[in-house]
Amino acid sequence: MNKVILVASWLLACFIFGSGFTGIESYWRSSTKTAPENLQIYLLIGQSNMAGRAPLESQDKDTLERVLLFTGIPPEYWEKAANPLNKYSTIRKELNVQALGPGYTFAKVMAVADPESEIGLVVNARGGTSINEWLPGTKYYQEAVSRSRIAMKSGTLKGILWHQGESDIKEYNLYPGKLESLVSALRKDLGVKDIPFVAGELSEDKPGRMAFNRMLVALPGKISHFSVVSIKGLTTFDSTHFDSKSQRILGERFATEMINLQKRFKN
Repeated sequence: MNKVILVASWLLACFIFGSGFTGIESYWRSSTKTAPENLQIYLLIGQSNMAGRAPLESQDKDTLERVLLFTGIPPEYWEKAANPLNKYSTIRKELNVQALGPGYTFAKVMAVADPESEIGLVVNARGGTSINEWLPGTKYYQEAVSRSRIAMKSGTLKGILWHQGESDIKEYNLYPGKLESLVSALRKDLGVKDIPFVAGELSEDKPGRMAFNRMLVALPGKISHFSVVSIKGLTTFDSTHFDSKSQRILGERFATEMINLQKRFKN
């Protein structure tokens, strides 16, 4: 019996310190991981086009290099970014409708533009929402702020992306004041004065949106450190949501405007 026990003990030791050690070591390492540091963080908010509704194609299914996605799940809080980027939104609709949005190529371009840094994305969008649901004091606003504050423990908030407005075209004349209030409140509550804020135009496939876009492009003269992304040449698959190719282009344009703002107002 003693020989059996000795043999069993020896086999167990071989498993733990030999082939089995990798599994135990991996468990130990995963249980002691900490949140990353020094990320260049971007907050992405708005309605369905920001959440992403374009079909995910084969080229959209890779894991982004040097880009992390905020999960909000402790202790790590972050994971390597992969589509759909709105999957960890605390306010999103069903997971099966989350698809490709502009954040994917935005992050790609930003990572290339800043090869010494890691990019962090906080994506917290919800389709079908009006700007009234995003104003200071609302649930969606509070979620954006609270998640950004947690994320900022891992780095610096460098900019905000906003795509929203399809729900507000009938009262677009009231939109400038509301958006200015939103931008001002976010800057104050996140403690980043004049943080670059980039908004995207709407598809003009439906009536009323052209007037909305004209209003939007006039806002950089009223709101500081603010820019607008053009949708010229982009197409939709349902008169509202940009198709996959257009979402990729839109994300690149968001990145270009963000980089231009950052350079223009550096220091």
